[in-house]
Amino acid sequence: MESRAITKYVKISPFKAREVTRLIQDKPVNEALAFLSLSTRKASLIVGRTLRSAVANAENDPDSHVSRDDLFVKEAVIGEGPTMKRFRTKARGMAGRIRRRTSHVRIVVASY
Repeated sequence: MESRAITKYVKISPFKAREVTRLIQDKPVNEALAFLSLSTRKASLIVGRTLRSAVANAENDPDSHVSRDDLFVKEAVIGEGPTMKRFRTKARGMAGRIRRRTSHVRIVVASY
């Protein structure tokens, strides 16, 4: 049985968030949550919140009765969201481009 959770429009660069999701792929849920709680990166908070939501979706599904110990992270994907385009004034009347990137986080958990 699979269950998933999606968090959209998160203000973090997808390149930074993918570093965290690579480390929790194909791991048991308890091990992945332990890793995310010890990590100091901003992306680990966002991915951890989404992972806990996917686990809650799996546990509260009326069709299947699985526990947290039986689940593993089947898929953790960071997609690119829309980029907010801003500018900062520079010297001699010029403007420098700033791109504030956003991400979409999708996590799928499945039972063994």
